[in-house]
Amino acid sequence: MAIDAETGEEIEEKEDWLVTYADAITLLMAFMVMLLTFAEYDMPAFETTANAIKSNLTGQDSTSPIQLLRIDVQDVVYNMQADQVVKVETDKKGIVIELSSSAFFVPGTADVREEAIPVIEKMTQTLLAPRYLFYTIEIEGHTDDIPINTPRYPSNWELSASRAAGIIRLLIDQELDPERMRATGYADTKPKAPNRGPDGEEITENMAANRRVTVRVYPMSLEEKADYEAMLDKREQEQFELEAIANENKPEGSLPKLKMK
Repeated sequence: MAIDAETGEEIEEKEDWLVTYADAITLLMAFMVMLLTFAEYDMPAFETTANAIKSNLTGQDSTSPIQLLRIDVQDVVYNMQADQVVKVETDKKGIVIELSSSAFFVPGTADVREEAIPVIEKMTQTLLAPRYLFYTIEIEGHTDDIPINTPRYPSNWELSASRAAGIIRLLIDQELDPERMRATGYADTKPKAPNRGPDGEEITENMAANRRVTVRVYPMSLEEKADYEAMLDKREQEQFELEAIANENKPEGSLPKLKMK
């Protein structure tokens, strides 16, 4: 209690600030515990905790980049009415976009259906946003366990890898940097659910779920980001040098060609 100098009466001190202070300390402690206990960081959880601390200290709501990315991609899926064949979730590294193979590919091939291309293009436009520049994009192809043996696809390995590569080609066509992407085919080695029951009978629903292409999008590590920035700087310098050489080789007094309308 403080004493009023004039009246000599006791003045009650307000300690409302202690509640906010205690909340902030608790969140900081949880944040540090998470850093110390996880060898492999759960990035969505990491960002959620960091943003909770920021919100508590500033009094303003804050959404993490990964949360924003998930919302942006989900908006595209719902607006394109593709939510029955595209699932958007998060994992320990970032977001996971799952494409149903039956909806996106001609059966038994890696040919993308024409009606599926606009959905991929719209999602690509989201990934082209500057705030997602330093995100890695991994494409995984998966199949069920029914063997395939054609001249084009001798096994499910070729089919799954070709489907993953096919999606990457579409992303590159939309001007996504190939340096950010990688493709992998897993055939039937990573099913979401058993393809067959105890007696070996096919489980149709599970097989359909296992035939998929998974797009994983997650932030680059600090080292990966530094390497990518260095590559971008080098690319920009090379482009500048090429333009300088082209300008030097132009005849003096030449004018740029006019486009005919």
